[in-house]
Amino acid sequence: MPEGTDGLILFEMICRKIAVALVMIPAFHCLVFSQDRADTLPLSVMFYNTENLFDTRDDSLGNDAEFLPRGVRRWNKTRYSNKLSSISKVIIAAGGWDPPAIVGLCEIENRRVLADLAFGTALSAFGYGIVHEESPDTRGIDVCMLYRGDIVSVVSHHLWVPSDSDLKDFHSRGILYVKCVVYGDTLHLLLNHWPSRRGGVLAGEDLRDRMALGVRNIADSLCKSSEGKAKIIVLGDFNCSPSDPLMLKLTAAELSGGGSLVNMADRKTSGKEGTYRYQGTWEIIDQIIVSNGLLNSSEGLKTGPEHFRIFSPDFLLKDDPKYPGPVPFSTYRGYSYQGGFSDHLPVLLDLELH
Repeated sequence: MPEGTDGLILFEMICRKIAVALVMIPAFHCLVFSQDRADTLPLSVMFYNTENLFDTRDDSLGNDAEFLPRGVRRWNKTRYSNKLSSISKVIIAAGGWDPPAIVGLCEIENRRVLADLAFGTALSAFGYGIVHEESPDTRGIDVCMLYRGDIVSVVSHHLWVPSDSDLKDFHSRGILYVKCVVYGDTLHLLLNHWPSRRGGVLAGEDLRDRMALGVRNIADSLCKSSEGKAKIIVLGDFNCSPSDPLMLKLTAAELSGGGSLVNMADRKTSGKEGTYRYQGTWEIIDQIIVSNGLLNSSEGLKTGPEHFRIFSPDFLLKDDPKYPGPVPFSTYRGYSYQGGFSDHLPVLLDLELH
């Protein structure tokens, strides 16, 4: 170190300049990398059913009693914090340490919970923004979205719910529509969490049929205004498999302008048995469907069936105590706390930029 007062001042000035340089170098590197990445690397879109991600506060508008500290599940701040951390780890790991540009989520209690996930966990380092609309669901759970602000710009969003006179008492999740721009290309997202099959396969079928019609009508309108070239991604937990007649009907329908929808979820291309396991049987109920405008694109964003994948690392699985083989490592098994991640596995679709 230089001696004397002048020497000390000089030393401090040098240290400050070095500190500034150390800050600027990674910033410059990130800028260059983000520009190169758009031309050379794929970006991913993810969907994840988080299995009841509730906070510990009582919501007078939702049925969250079992997820309170004195509720039957003994949900508390420690368990909530651990759950947030676990979900953030899954999102980061699913992207191969370059987290997905877009993350669709369901079973999120409210906007506050989504903000805690985006801004209060390791995800905060990646600059995620949030998209949330309150749904009329009886349990108080919503469909929502995270997006990387360095890659995605959200133009608009709204929640679609059935408006039929016979469905005035609709108490489920609507379809979250998000219009965004990704590297200059417009992308339309339809995020779903269709009514469950509790009580049997036929339970909730009428409502699922109505939600499928809603998806088709929205997609048709988008294709009509773009001569079939609209780039649409329909993603979510559909509570039925790709081979279900309802899903086959959705993808078989011809849309305006020559558009159509294609289901990317397939065991052959993903190499996995499913995203959810019920009584020893795997099903792919979490799916990603795209328009042929995204499949056949000659410029901008593009994808293909080979780019769909189910994320199933060992840490997301555990031995099924009732049936041979693994099952997703859930937070609860029944009402017994396990401290896992979710009873679903996430799905991803890689997009390329041309």
